[in-house]
Amino acid sequence: MPHTENIHVVKALFAALTDGDVPTAQTLLADDVAWLNTGLPTVRGKGVRRILAALPKVRMEFSAKDYDFTDNGDGTVRFDRKDTLAWGPVSSTFFVSGTFTVRDGKVTRWDDRYRMGEVLGGFLRR
Repeated sequence: MPHTENIHVVKALFAALTDGDVPTAQTLLADDVAWLNTGLPTVRGKGVRRILAALPKVRMEFSAKDYDFTDNGDGTVRFDRKDTLAWGPVSSTFFVSGTFTVRDGKVTRWDDRYRMGEVLGGFLRR
């Protein structure tokens, strides 16, 4: 898959999540996707789908502002961004460095790295 297509897949995933369009986001994930988050257990496949589907149910809002995309040419896309999580009147905005592996138009690995203190601190400052 050409480099720009891999970046397009990752951008489309985050656009769908920001729009609250979980079904579209899920179509961009491989059945056996692995989602890694700093300090949390790795979630795979159906577990990722369940977490994403739960966000609107618990009224958690998500948005991402992109800063930099890089395709390494091997199906790996690096995506540096600022994420915002909002739940009712509280929210937190924090820097995330994500690395995604894209195969056949689907994300197979989603690895987000961030400072947990920055995430928690954002919620506490409100």
